[in-house]
Amino acid sequence: MANKLNLPNALTWGRIALIPVFIGVFYLPDAWCGEAMKNLLATVFFIAAAVTDWFDGYLARALNQTSAFGAFLDPVADKLMVAAALIVLVQLGRLDALVAVIIIGREITISALREWMARVGESASVAVAYVGKLKTAAQMIAIPMLLFGAPLLSINVPLIGNILIYVAAVLTLWSMVYYLHRALPQLLKHLDE
Repeated sequence: MANKLNLPNALTWGRIALIPVFIGVFYLPDAWCGEAMKNLLATVFFIAAAVTDWFDGYLARALNQTSAFGAFLDPVADKLMVAAALIVLVQLGRLDALVAVIIIGREITISALREWMARVGESASVAVAYVGKLKTAAQMIAIPMLLFGAPLLSINVPLIGNILIYVAAVLTLWSMVYYLHRALPQLLKHLDE
């Protein structure tokens, strides 16, 4: 059993520590850092956080340093980073608030559902599904594109980001329905408790 201070968990803590840095970029005075540089820095920080997400899981398995604490902390870090990015994008006027509410609301709902299902011994029925992985991929590609917010090499990056974030929102709703459907027998069984 790995302890709480191993390398994978350190990477996860680093991802959490990047959140105020990522948000703080947009509060830098314009005289220090123009809008294009703020967008670039925020994009780089978000991508760095996304890469550490992949590495911490890979390293935990490769180094046999998986732990209950790491399994708890990793999705918390992911959800905090995504929620922070979505809120920033709404504030910047690059994302409709409804899309942010759908994605963040689903994350809260499914996290609560998974916690409850674990308490009743049925966590396997709401394990991560393929549709959830597609949703995550779409949003993790869309968010940096929306943060960057400008064309790149004649590619309309914001347009592609907008399309992908709406795809992510649809997949978000689809995956929420999927998980709720999987949990429905247990929900009905424990309705009177």
